[in-house]
Amino acid sequence: MNSANLTREETAARSAAVTLRSIRVELDLTGAPERSRTGFPTTTTLEFDSTVAATWLDFIGESVDRVSVNGVDQSIDYDGARIALTGLEQRNIVRVEAIGAYSRSGEGLHRFHDPADDATYLYTQYEPADSRRVMACFEQPDLKASYTFVVDAPAGWEVLSNQSPATVDRGVGVQRVEFAPTLPISSYITAVAAGPYVRVEGEWRRDEQHIALGVFARRSLAQHLEADEILEVTGQGLDFFTDAFAYPYPWGKYDQIFVPEYNLGAMENPGLVTFTEAYLSRGAATDAQRAGRANTILHEMAHMWFGDLVTMRWWDDLWLKESFADYMGSHASAAATRYTDAWAKFAANRKAWAYQQDQLPTTHPIVADIIDLEAAKLNFDGITYAKGAAVLKQLVAFVGDDAFFEGARRYFATHAFGNTTLEDLLTELNAVSGRDMRAWSRAWLETTGMSTIRLETDAAGQRTIVQSEPRPHRLRVGMYERTDGRVVRREQISIDITEERTPVDLPEADLVIVNDDDLTYAKVRLDERSLACVEESLSDIEDPLARALVWSSLWNATRDGELSARRYLAVVRNHAPRESSIGLLVGILANAAFAVRHFVADDARADEQQAWTAAAWAALQGAEARSDAQLSWARAYASASAYDGTHSGEVRALLDGRVPDGLTVDPDLRWQLLTALATTGNATAEDISDEQMRDDTATGRTAARRALAARPVAAIRAAAWDAAWNDLTLSNDHLDAEIAGFRAGGSRDLIAGFDEAYFSLIAEAWRSRSIELAQRLVVGMFPAADSLELVDAWLEGNASAPAALRRLVIEQRDHLARDLRVRAAH
Repeated sequence: MNSANLTREETAARSAAVTLRSIRVELDLTGAPERSRTGFPTTTTLEFDSTVAATWLDFIGESVDRVSVNGVDQSIDYDGARIALTGLEQRNIVRVEAIGAYSRSGEGLHRFHDPADDATYLYTQYEPADSRRVMACFEQPDLKASYTFVVDAPAGWEVLSNQSPATVDRGVGVQRVEFAPTLPISSYITAVAAGPYVRVEGEWRRDEQHIALGVFARRSLAQHLEADEILEVTGQGLDFFTDAFAYPYPWGKYDQIFVPEYNLGAMENPGLVTFTEAYLSRGAATDAQRAGRANTILHEMAHMWFGDLVTMRWWDDLWLKESFADYMGSHASAAATRYTDAWAKFAANRKAWAYQQDQLPTTHPIVADIIDLEAAKLNFDGITYAKGAAVLKQLVAFVGDDAFFEGARRYFATHAFGNTTLEDLLTELNAVSGRDMRAWSRAWLETTGMSTIRLETDAAGQRTIVQSEPRPHRLRVGMYERTDGRVVRREQISIDITEERTPVDLPEADLVIVNDDDLTYAKVRLDERSLACVEESLSDIEDPLARALVWSSLWNATRDGELSARRYLAVVRNHAPRESSIGLLVGILANAAFAVRHFVADDARADEQQAWTAAAWAALQGAEARSDAQLSWARAYASASAYDGTHSGEVRALLDGRVPDGLTVDPDLRWQLLTALATTGNATAEDISDEQMRDDTATGRTAARRALAARPVAAIRAAAWDAAWNDLTLSNDHLDAEIAGFRAGGSRDLIAGFDEAYFSLIAEAWRSRSIELAQRLVVGMFPAADSLELVDAWLEGNASAPAALRRLVIEQRDHLARDLRVRAAH
């Protein structure tokens, strides 16, 4: 086994033998602006007790230059991932001097040179196990300690970490910043950022508590920061969680920094939360985008308690932080901010991720069996996040808000700064709810899959709720009627179901929503009368959550092949232009585009693509000026035009400024439009070069790379293929651009010849690349073939391939099998 891939068994043995006291990390980042310098000096001093004479430290870097144990230098025993330690005593001080490597993959200490002003920016990203790329450490969540960071950096830079600076010594052209020691935390949530970031300050006060707030971004993005709104949501979140958890925010300051080339949405480092710059719009932005950012801010803030204050012992219980944070992001958005439709978005969009993941052959219980770090990396998925959050929403309906939050309060009070498992949480919830939480856990947290619930009516008129996989559900059933051009709820009943079939007495209604208010986790099908109602009147449903549930039901039925993709697309064309919730509309547009490309039969796809492009164009023309809908339809139209070259004249007109009244064609939309033209052969390399000169930023350069790779020329697609697999200088974002260009426009005639080569390359990519970049290649380059023959042959012939690699291939096979199955069904 690769020694970098730590196992649950060996880390449990290490934590049983080691008690970590403190870690001091000294980083010399003064050479970061020099592009030729690939590494940085890092010195780590660890104080710990040990009951064994030998163990190891984790470190991945350029070199380990010196190791001392209790003042005595040791011969260096380093295999590229582990530093062997011998001669340990009961109490130890170990010092490691090493050279870490600047990252281009977003793992460890990422270095970014901004083409807009040639400034250099650094930030760290560790979860689940990349702090060892910056410091020698015990890379496992249950060995918590107080960390002290000391950073040497160029003068004039902002230098940030989890705590505030204790001292700052300024020299000629350099500065040394020593930060105050942290409270006990795990290695994966320590953080450092440095560079000429722009700072916007704020504060939050509650009684005796005062928290300094900071918001940071690159200088070239400062004008797009929207710091006032970010600080407003931050204050609303601190108000909400302080009351909800009855445990004061424990981490001192609260900084939030937006960083480039970031692999995630955000990361909950206490005191220094990192966010992707995708949350900063360079021009027009919809309320859905701002709502998404607010949700993420609140998700990460919930982690300050769920995950940071109380941390899972091992990655099996990752859900103990991610499911709760995902639930709290929506709950706090709806309860504490202006984004009151958060649960509607959750029902239609977030749960779709869970349903998709839970239908894969690789699905797993929310409480998963994570044997090693590679498995942990892949479990940041729709089960751990969205299904977990949906099940928690059902738990709240089961025990009530008061008991749920009281259980959380007791959990924090009992386990603050410690590590926990599922049993610790169940103990607290049992005590406050009076319910059998272990039975609930067995039914929901420790099983896989989901029920499909439908309403059936027999010849005698008897109604029965039928579920495919019996589980306990607490439901509300809503009866809706059409009246005066509206569809409104006239009655609602509550019911608990546990069996496969549950007779119910329901009044007649035009539309019946079985999981009204979205209390449980299940796919819900519409009966025929309800389906007829929504085909005619979906956009007349007044309640946005009810509309979200209907849209979700239609989409799930389409994915499962029960509703034809063409019938679904007809509903979208009829009702999406009148969808008033921008949060729902964005998801609907994405699903429609996906349905055209994946679920429509081959012989009908061209017609459906043209119908969809025309519908998006018409909706763009008819949308209210300067509205979020107008911008969303413009983006949908640009995306559709990459698959339909008949609209090149209209696309060019938008680029030339002939736009509907009120539409802002910002740099990102311009790149979407130009890439559509490039993909269909209607833009040249010179056009792309001119656009890059107009937008010579990091985003612009990445977009130009994507557009150049998307041109429909066999040699150009071959060059993109070669760059993706062989150019090791590509950053994470530039690798994504080459992959997107290679796949652009669904041009199988240009790329089908690479299908067999894909299967010959993935094992070596997995062995030689970091898991982040290897995962992008395995998923992004998977062939959209018209049969399963090649993938099945690879799986049969590579039974001993790494489990995480096989999981990714199995999941991509299942997606392809679904595409083929659904196309053939209608």
